[in-house]
Amino acid sequence: MAIYVRFQVTKEMQDLAYELIEKARDNGKIGKGANEATKHVERGQAKLVVMAEDVSPEEILAHMPILCEEKSVPYTYVPSKAELGNAAGLDTSTSAVAVLNLGKERSALENIVKKIDALKKQG
Repeated sequence: MAIYVRFQVTKEMQDLAYELIEKARDNGKIGKGANEATKHVERGQAKLVVMAEDVSPEEILAHMPILCEEKSVPYTYVPSKAELGNAAGLDTSTSAVAVLNLGKERSALENIVKKIDALKKQG
C-alpha cells in the first residue's frame, strides 16, 4: 500500500468516485493532476479529492491526505491513475483529481462523502 493511502476503499466506492468525476467533468468543474488538486485544496475550492493508488514516486501525493484533512476536504482513492485520467476526460493518466463543482449532482457528492467518513471511522 502506498505511503499516502490512509484507508482501504471498496470496489463500490471506487466506482462511485469514477462516476462522480465523470459527472463533474460533464456538468461541473474539475482540477486535474496533483498540482492543480493541491492548489484547489489550498484555496478552499475543492469539494472532493480523488487520488490514484498506483502513483510513482509516491511522494507526489504524500502531502495530499494531510492537506485535505487540514482544510476539511474529503478525499478517497482509486486503484488506477490511467482509469482516473480516463474518467477526467484525459488521454493520459493522472495522479489526482479535485472535484470543484458538481453542477446538478450535489446529492451524489454528499453520498460519497458519507461513505468516506464511515470508512475512515472503521480504519
